[in-house]
Amino acid sequence: MSVNVLFLCLGNICRSPMAEAVFRDKVKRAGLENVFRIDSAGVGRWHIGKPPHEGTQNILERHGISSENMKARQLAEDDGAAFDYIIAMDDKNMNALFEQTHACRKKMLDFHPDRQGKDVPDPYLTGGFEEVFDLIHTSSAGLLEWIRKRENI
Repeated sequence: MSVNVLFLCLGNICRSPMAEAVFRDKVKRAGLENVFRIDSAGVGRWHIGKPPHEGTQNILERHGISSENMKARQLAEDDGAAFDYIIAMDDKNMNALFEQTHACRKKMLDFHPDRQGKDVPDPYLTGGFEEVFDLIHTSSAGLLEWIRKRENI
């Protein structure tokens, strides 16, 4: 059994790689790393091949979470078929998803106890990497619990 989760943001250097790394860490701590395939992508192509933003790398490092070997990539048309869950950081990212996807599409903060339906702010514009980390960290716990119930893991 493999559960495939893709995190999506605008450029794939701030929010979605942070979500990928945090979720991967939570999955590993739960002993489920062999059950999940976790990735991230961006709607745009500006940063393809680049590592996560320095702010993302710094906040992850402070929390002991690796971003090693992560490189930005653009959302591909076949991602809709390759992933079971596509988790977007905001409404604009959600609207960029292909209609033909079979994946379950949700926003990251749908799994936050106090921010359901809201967007994860883009720290590339605001510099608020700590706030974004807190939102993603809390939401990742809810997402993992939700997927475990849905997938019976």
